[in-house]
Amino acid sequence: MRRIRAAVTGAVTLSLVLTAAGCGGGTSGSDTQPKTLTYWASNQGSSIEVDKKVLQPELDQFERETGIKVKLEVVPWSDLLNRILTATTSGQGPDVLNIGNTWSASLQSTGALLPWDAKNLEKIGGRDRFVESALGSTGVPGQDPAAVPLYSMAYALYYNKKMFKDAGIEKPPATWDELAATGKRLSRDGKWGIGVEGSNLSNNIHQVFVLGKQHGADFFTADGKADFTSAGAVAAVKQYVDLMATHKIVAPGNAEYSQNQSLSDFAKDKTAMVLWQTPSQAFASQGMSEEEWGVAPAPVPSGKPGQGTSVNSMVAGINMAVFKNTKNIDGALKFVKFMTSDEEQKLLNQAYGSVPPVKTAQQDHAFATPSLKVIRDTLATSATALPQVPEESQYETVVGAAVKALFADAAAGRPVTEESVKAALEEAQQQMPKK
Repeated sequence: MRRIRAAVTGAVTLSLVLTAAGCGGGTSGSDTQPKTLTYWASNQGSSIEVDKKVLQPELDQFERETGIKVKLEVVPWSDLLNRILTATTSGQGPDVLNIGNTWSASLQSTGALLPWDAKNLEKIGGRDRFVESALGSTGVPGQDPAAVPLYSMAYALYYNKKMFKDAGIEKPPATWDELAATGKRLSRDGKWGIGVEGSNLSNNIHQVFVLGKQHGADFFTADGKADFTSAGAVAAVKQYVDLMATHKIVAPGNAEYSQNQSLSDFAKDKTAMVLWQTPSQAFASQGMSEEEWGVAPAPVPSGKPGQGTSVNSMVAGINMAVFKNTKNIDGALKFVKFMTSDEEQKLLNQAYGSVPPVKTAQQDHAFATPSLKVIRDTLATSATALPQVPEESQYETVVGAAVKALFADAAAGRPVTEESVKAALEEAQQQMPKK
């Protein structure tokens, strides 16, 4: 049976290249009626239909093994957080769901998610099965996790080999100064050095958070208060927007990009570099072969990636959570155990081009390719979790929107200064809950 399923998944991976009931909807079941679970999966593939083709064979296998049917809904990223927040307040939602790992603390604060205490973790094999960096994005430190890691990702610098060769550039930049200089050599004849997605609020946050760490800023104080206007935070946001405003290595139209347009430009030889999370399947869906792009660690101020000011990625990924008031808690725990088993971790992460957060699965040779090795090394040595505070989702929204507005200024030729950046961040901070 597994051989058949592996073949199906291989076909689905190829297609990636070519192409509500009450919360806890599961019923108590009987001998003739299998128990059911509802599952909201995040959109990981190039389309919702591709995700269904990846996941449904696995859900069918789970039903064969346990007698529990899983009703699948793949939710687009544009809708996922609002759908989850509505479910936490209304009680109308799934039994099990995927969440962006940066939302863990915010959703934990609602009280709607099952805490993964030692007893629950033991039912899926124990805490020690998971990579520590992935566990760092599962909720507020010192509290039981609100979710468990499912797929791990990190940012890296991807570069278009043809564009580099045409410009006579032999290797990718390792520092920000090198990136600016390399980008200027590449920005000519209607082509651009690097792509951004200025209207993608989450991506904006990911980039400026990492730059903030490199400037010694955290965006939150030790007691969890918003701190968006520190010198380091202002410098981080200005440095990112200056890729367009000052260095002019980003096309002005990127200010309006919100969902994968920069990857399309990259595949069409219009943009030479992108900072992204494990995008190999997205490149493939654009018709780009693995030989056409290269990967390197995301830039640092100087030296090599590591801890402290050489952090070069947030810990990206997807977590799996259970609504606390599910009517089928045992079935939900069995399903999480199944999805985080070594075999499923290898299969699913390979299909999506991500890295397993389960230690033993991560050691499989399938995750030792040059591109995934960069991701594994980044997660192990130079990535850090976004602030695990209840207000994290608001932070993504208000600071991400501030960066979006600053990119709009840059695209329109309006000056982006330390003063204008600080003013935008002050306005964002005023929108945060008062403590």
